[in-house]
Amino acid sequence: MRQATLHQLKVFEAVARHNSFTRAAEELFLTQPTVSMQVKQLSKVVGLPLFEQVGKRLYLTEAGKELYTTCREIFERLSQFEIAIADLKGLKQGSLRLAVVTTAKYVIPRLLGPFCQRYPGIDVSLTVNNHERVIENLVDNRDDLYILSQPPEDLDVSIHPFLENPLVVLAWRNHPLANEKNISLKRLAEEPFIMREPGSGTRKAVQRLFDDQGLELKVKLDLGSNEAIKQAIAGGLGISVLSLHTMALEGPSSPLTILDAESFPIQRYWYIVYPAGKQLSIIAQTFFDYLMNEGKTVAEETAFHDLFNYGSKPDSEEK
Repeated sequence: MRQATLHQLKVFEAVARHNSFTRAAEELFLTQPTVSMQVKQLSKVVGLPLFEQVGKRLYLTEAGKELYTTCREIFERLSQFEIAIADLKGLKQGSLRLAVVTTAKYVIPRLLGPFCQRYPGIDVSLTVNNHERVIENLVDNRDDLYILSQPPEDLDVSIHPFLENPLVVLAWRNHPLANEKNISLKRLAEEPFIMREPGSGTRKAVQRLFDDQGLELKVKLDLGSNEAIKQAIAGGLGISVLSLHTMALEGPSSPLTILDAESFPIQRYWYIVYPAGKQLSIIAQTFFDYLMNEGKTVAEETAFHDLFNYGSKPDSEEK
């Protein structure tokens, strides 16, 4: 095993965790043939096959299970080593690993700007993924902090709200409802909706609102990104509900408008999440404190102040 490289172990661990060469390649930004080659070379070093294919499913062999357990122990020790070194260096040098859900890409980069200017020696790795992938990373404790709009309810994690994330109704600016006031939910229910994929936090919140009123949400089109939804709205395909933060870069000439509808905005929040009991490095703790103490102010200063006044932040909670 002394001939095995750390890179090969990382590739193997990703394949074993996902039970998929394809998903491991996506996570590691490698081609699938490269991932397969690395696993094949590692199998030669071990002297036994690490995976077996049954039908279309991939399974770990006994040797693979042993190596996977060993890899997790190695990477956990390395993570502890990184924390210790970061603490020794203080805030002069080090790294910060963040995993955020897709919509947070409109928020976190703006908040990172002033933080990185304050601490120029810190290297930041920002991973943007859908809710499911971020939760997978959280379960595996692969990052320092996680930013979510829908914290998990079935995991032992610490949860801290730090910034409002209101959901608003968006329509084409020439839509018949664009100039109406206090539009009823019943009237909105007559419109075709363009929504994120089933399972997304935004869609669940909207579905819950309509269900509570006994109304049917007519989803005409499912799209996997907020930008695609905004383009579809501009194309006149329907209306949608998105985070207000998705409008951050829209100017006065935007083809989109926010509808004045009852029960909106739906008040939600951005949360900092990490495994309960996790020892945060000095860098992660400093960024955590920065978000909790300065996050809202920085967001208002770097975006549009008048669109953030949608209520007060709830008390922090832990689960």
